[in-house]
This record gives sequence, structure tokens and C-alpha cells, in this order.
Amino acid sequence: MAMMTETRAHVAHGGFFTRIVTGLSERYAQNKAYRKVVAELSALNDRELRDLGLHRSMIRSLAYEEAYRNA
Repeated sequence: MAMMTETRAHVAHGGFFTRIVTGLSERYAQNKAYRKVVAELSALNDRELRDLGLHRSMIRSLAYEEAYRNA
């Protein structure tokens, strides 16, 4: 019983598996944010993009900056 408690405590404090799962979930969230920004900006027409001071060729780089700026 004591061994099981120690094992659980180790995993709860940032074990290898926990770090992998955390990293994967962060990458998934970043990629989801990237796809959302690309979809939203791509849905705008050229005039709406121009009103924002953007060109269609800038969409992916702006989405990347937005999604991964905190990484």
C-alpha cells in the first residue's frame, strides 16, 4: 500500500508521463488556436481584411504569432 502512495505522489508532482501529457495538451491547444485564427481571418473578404490593414498573404503568419507567442 505504501508503494502505491509513493508512486501516485511522484506522478502528481510532475512525473515523466505527466510532463508528456501536459506538453501534448499545450501543443494541441496552440494548434487549435492557430486553426481558429486562420479560419476566422480566411472567412473575411479582401475589403474587410484591407480595413484591418491586412493582406490575405499575412493570415498564416499572424495566426502563428497569435497561437505560439507564449511558447
